Amino acid sequence: MKVGKLAGLWLWCISLVCPVQASGLVAQVEKLKPAVVGVGLVAPLATVSHQLKGTGFVIGDGHYVVTNEHVIATPVPDNIKYQRAVFAGHGRQGKVIPVEKIYADTTHDLAILKLAEKLPTLALQQPAAIIPDGSDIAATGFPIGGVLGLYPATHKGIVAAYTPTIIAAKNSQQISERFMQGLRNPFMVYQLDIVAYPGSSGSPVYLPETGEVFAVINKVFVQQTKESAITQPSGITYAIPVEHVYALARQHNIPMH
Repeated sequence: MKVGKLAGLWLWCISLVCPVQASGLVAQVEKLKPAVVGVGLVAPLATVSHQLKGTGFVIGDGHYVVTNEHVIATPVPDNIKYQRAVFAGHGRQGKVIPVEKIYADTTHDLAILKLAEKLPTLALQQPAAIIPDGSDIAATGFPIGGVLGLYPATHKGIVAAYTPTIIAAKNSQQISERFMQGLRNPFMVYQLDIVAYPGSSGSPVYLPETGEVFAVINKVFVQQTKESAITQPSGITYAIPVEHVYALARQHNIPMH
């Protein structure tokens, strides 16, 4: 009888409780995936013609993609003609859309890319809203995208803290005026308890129940070397609040709705 009761309880959990908990995020992931894109380079004559450097997501009227400034600022080889592009669609159904214009905010590591083609969009949280510590969150992007291709992955976690951003200098050569200015006037970022990898930069961070994006992943805490970010991820990730996306859009008269 005890075994039967336990088994019955276990089956009840599977059939009733678990789907209720998962359905919100499952539905949101299905809706938002078409608006999550890869960001990188295309060079038809290169040995590797398509290079996925990071993630982005579509906002506004469908012609604009948000990503990190460091993703779009990737150096381009001089000896081969590369073009900055967005990779839309998923798997083998992906297509290449050239980037027409770049609006960058180096201070907050953000960029908005203009496209000629219109894509599905994501809704942003209101700029003044602050997501409390401990809130459930999710992020969807292309971790290790250069290897896996256009197959978006979703990770769940929580907001660990809303904290000033400070980047430590490894040596005296990295201490510049811009670095010192950042120490004097740090801006607030979200520290997330969520796993991110190279390629996750630019991924939207959103609320599972509504799908509203409130931050943009831009860096992870690395315990030892850059390689350990893949083999031994710290699970500590940082993200830029969307208030800075709104500010960059206003600066360049980019429609947000």
